[in-house]
Amino acid sequence: MEDKGPLDVGPEEGARLLAAVAELVVGHIRTVPDGPVAPAEPDTARIRERLAGYDFERPAPADDALTDVTEMLRRWGVHTTHPRYFGLFNPTPNWWGVAGELLAAGVNPQLAAYSHAPAAVEMERHVLRFMAARLGLPDVAEGSFTVGGAEANLTAVVVALTRAFDDYAHAGVRGLPGSPVLYASAESHLAWLKIAHMTGLGRDAVRLVPVDARYRLGLDRLGEMHAADVAAGLLPFLLVGTAGTTAGGALDPLPELAAFAAERGLHFHVDAAWAGAVALSDRLRPLLAGVELADSVTVDAHKWLSAPMGAGMFLTRHPETLARSFRASTSYMPGETADAPDPYATSVQWSRRFAGLKVFLALAIAGRPAHAAQLERDVRLGELLARLLAEDGWERINDTPLPLVCVAAPEAERDGPEHSAAWHAAVVDRVVTGGEAWVSTVRLAGRPAIRICLTSHRTGSADIEALVTALTQARTAVNESGSA
Repeated sequence: MEDKGPLDVGPEEGARLLAAVAELVVGHIRTVPDGPVAPAEPDTARIRERLAGYDFERPAPADDALTDVTEMLRRWGVHTTHPRYFGLFNPTPNWWGVAGELLAAGVNPQLAAYSHAPAAVEMERHVLRFMAARLGLPDVAEGSFTVGGAEANLTAVVVALTRAFDDYAHAGVRGLPGSPVLYASAESHLAWLKIAHMTGLGRDAVRLVPVDARYRLGLDRLGEMHAADVAAGLLPFLLVGTAGTTAGGALDPLPELAAFAAERGLHFHVDAAWAGAVALSDRLRPLLAGVELADSVTVDAHKWLSAPMGAGMFLTRHPETLARSFRASTSYMPGETADAPDPYATSVQWSRRFAGLKVFLALAIAGRPAHAAQLERDVRLGELLARLLAEDGWERINDTPLPLVCVAAPEAERDGPEHSAAWHAAVVDRVVTGGEAWVSTVRLAGRPAIRICLTSHRTGSADIEALVTALTQARTAVNESGSA
């Protein structure tokens, strides 16, 4: 038998491959601003035709395959790394995070068991404790890195159920004396519906509370819904406050929600997947007032902290309940390390990659003040965007200090919401297919609008001005054509 396996190409070839990939990535990042933000169409048939050339029976030359894949990604994909991508919380990743991804992949620590990767586990926990402190959570707070906000919020539901119901851990929802229900804003991220499905609560368990005039969870309606559920014999157990809604950037009234939850014995979770980043800025941190009262919090570093996908974080002030929620033991896993719980026993995942390294390196090398300065710069650019759009006759319909601007055209709204929706969609389609920028349509409490969110640290004032120009041109074209 040969001493060398067929997949072992050796460190010299490995170094050459990584150098080639680095050159391709740098070239992509350097040149992507010169091209369209998105392709005019998906072009699925041509993609599949191209891929048909890879039958996986014949080896392809490495350089050819790498170049071809990079070209396909460049040609057929929305470029979230473009400075004029004003989209859905998909950031341009910082270089420290990209380097961290490479290092994590190459060293490939297994983060299920503490004993297998004590340095990696401690680096992640160091970041989590730092974030918990910035959010104002107590020193005992613990948590885990997750694939994203949905997994972090799933963790929150499991922990909340475990806290609320002693029998849940063994008997599940079928062993409870009634049907549990949870409350979240109607403008919250609707991953709550999927989570309720997965946990056996059922989607009907999610109470989507109507919002107030600022698109925040309505306290009066919350009180009415909770009282009705209790009278009906249901079991309220969780209240979710959203810090930075996806559609309009609304900040729910966290202090009032915390008080409501405490008075009624509800677990209070704050979904701060996007806006939780402002905890790194001393100037912006007051926007999260009340988050320090939460029982648990979700923050996504791969949103406004510019980490590569995915880097969600779940944090809780109840480490003992977190352990009860996910505790498991088997004979084939290494024994526990004293005073250092195994990640697989305190999180949804079992085997897991070193997701936290990219966040650790960015914070270690750039520092918190640089991240704070970037967040504050983004807010100023959002203010510039809102001002320029107002000067151009757009009406802003959301009210948030965060850099997310939703605008409507008054002339489009005169003929009702369906005409307005079609009109705004036509404007967005012209902007996106023209390649100048990427924006999206949205409905806030049913009102159609165009949604523009600053997500890239590469975005500058010139990009803001270019977007406003593109929107103006598209608006004029749609009004002249009557295509809506």
